[in-house]
Amino acid sequence: MNCEKLSNPSMDKKKKRKHTGKKAKEECTMEKKKKNHKSKNILEILPLELIHRILLRVPIRHLARLRCVSKLWCSLISDPDFAEFHFHHSPASTNACFLIKYPTKAQFVYLDDNDASQKEMCPPFKKKPPSDFAVLGSCRGFILLYRHPHFLVVWNPLTGFSKRISYSHLSPSHKYRGIKLPYCARLLGFGYDASQDDYLLLVTWCHCDRQYHLDCLSLRTNSWINLNAALSNPFLVLDSYSCGVFLNGAIHWLSFPLTAYKDAILIFDTKERTFSMMSAPEQLVMSLCLFSGLALLGGCLALYYHNHGSCNTDIWVMKEYKVHSSWNLYQIPCKDFQPLLLSSNGDIIGRGCTSYDKVGYFIYNVREDLLYRFRNLCCPSPMSETATVYTESLLPFPSDVEDKKKEIGHQNQNDVKQGKRIRRE
Repeated sequence: MNCEKLSNPSMDKKKKRKHTGKKAKEECTMEKKKKNHKSKNILEILPLELIHRILLRVPIRHLARLRCVSKLWCSLISDPDFAEFHFHHSPASTNACFLIKYPTKAQFVYLDDNDASQKEMCPPFKKKPPSDFAVLGSCRGFILLYRHPHFLVVWNPLTGFSKRISYSHLSPSHKYRGIKLPYCARLLGFGYDASQDDYLLLVTWCHCDRQYHLDCLSLRTNSWINLNAALSNPFLVLDSYSCGVFLNGAIHWLSFPLTAYKDAILIFDTKERTFSMMSAPEQLVMSLCLFSGLALLGGCLALYYHNHGSCNTDIWVMKEYKVHSSWNLYQIPCKDFQPLLLSSNGDIIGRGCTSYDKVGYFIYNVREDLLYRFRNLCCPSPMSETATVYTESLLPFPSDVEDKKKEIGHQNQNDVKQGKRIRRE
């Protein structure tokens, strides 16, 4: 006998009501959770320390966009201390080769094994320069430009900050009026003094009376510092125009021409205002060293020269600063090769000319001993244009920091005055 269950319609209606009630309650709780989640502050979702770590891993060029996320992120990214920490400790630093393409155009070439691009920018001059401008160096995200007559421009291309510095009127004597940087200079250096939070321009030239002068221009105070007594005769070391390399609080120059490995590198300490000497590798064959220079590769000092005997470029990298035994040799199968920087994989990137007269940007694979050429990048002749490596940063200029502190002080004073008015009312 087949039996069938008889359904009670009133009971079914009750079950449906209970089921729909549960669904409505669940939906309400979900909506409440969503609303609470949206209303939560970002600090309640992510702790400040974690946000700080995340932003340190963001490439510097993207941080400017992230300022719009919230007031908290804007204040954090705009903080000078954060900019300083990001510049020194961020694994996502962005380097570019900066050079002058036309009299009124500057070119930035971003080089890496995964990404290579280039763009043109106009220098920060209000009017078109009547003559060519020159690059005197770069330091901590700032590029120092010279424009005739008698003034300098400090420029941060990422933030757009620029400051014009005139030096012709700084001294009552006439010895500075005849100087035309960099053409009259025998030695140039752009560095930073952390103890004074000051950027320095070191320059030497020969006056019309055939007397050499060694002076330092403070870009913060806009005043000259005489250094003639610091070094007896630096021109025996450098008898040709040389632009220094800034590393570990000091500016470095290579003697020209290289005649001996001993005391081949001149060092100027920006804090102590003193000079010292450092030796090159003993294995250098001086007769084969042509077109020599200094560079920075991965935060290490590098000495390079064109090896005339093998048609290669020899690059000596000092792995540990001022440790003579840490010099390591790399031989690049490319003549007139100028090393610029290290890629994220530790390969050497530079510009040069091969034996087949192919001029361009190259990357040398250190592990496999292979040389590749960036085909999508246009490169001028390595010997015709002066290039400097520029590291992007959000660092403010010292005077800019002081101006911001004054603005904050004025705002605090206004807030105090408004508070007193409200209390009186």
